Amino acid sequence: MVYKFRVILDAEEDIFRDIAIQENDTLEDLHNAIVNAFGFDGLEIASFYTCDDEWTQEDEIPLFDAGEVPGEMKAMADYPLSSILDSENTKIIYVYDFLNMWTFFVELGAIEEPENGVSYPDLLFSHGHMPNTAPEKDFSAEGDDIYGDFEDDYDDDDLDMFGDGEDFDDTSFDDNQWN
Repeated sequence: MVYKFRVILDAEEDIFRDIAIQENDTLEDLHNAIVNAFGFDGLEIASFYTCDDEWTQEDEIPLFDAGEVPGEMKAMADYPLSSILDSENTKIIYVYDFLNMWTFFVELGAIEEPENGVSYPDLLFSHGHMPNTAPEKDFSAEGDDIYGDFEDDYDDDDLDMFGDGEDFDDTSFDDNQWN
C-alpha cells in the first residue's frame, strides 16, 4: 500500500507538500522525502514526534540513536511507517534543524494501492514558497501568568528576619565591623 501525506509547515502562510510513500518504508525514508520536498540540504538533525489528535507532542523518534548505550534508543530507521501510522493514528510532528526549529505537521490523508510505473517516494503536490528563515515559535504556555492572582498573605512582620524588630533593610555593613 501507499501512504499519502500532507506535510504542512507551521507558519502563518499556507506552505505544504503532498508526498506518497510506501507503507513499508521507514520514518527515515519519510524524513528524506520531506527534506527533498522542502529543499533542505539534509545536513541537520531531525526528529519525529508521535502526537494525539490535537497535535499534542508525545514520544520522540530521532534521526539516529543518541542514547548512551548503542542500540538503547530506537531511531527513525527502526520504524516502518505502518508501525506508527494507520487509519486510526494519522498525525505525527516533524522537526528539522533544532537550532532553527523548522516544524511540520504531517498527516496521513489516504492509504491507496500503488500506481504502476510510479517510483516512491513521490512528490504529488507543492504549495507555497519556503521562507528564508524558520517561522518564529512562541514557547509560552497557555495562561502566561502561572501565579494568577496568588496572594501569599505575608506582611512586614512575617519577613522580620532577625526576630528583634529589625528587618533586612535596617542592617548596614557598619554594624558588622570586626573589632
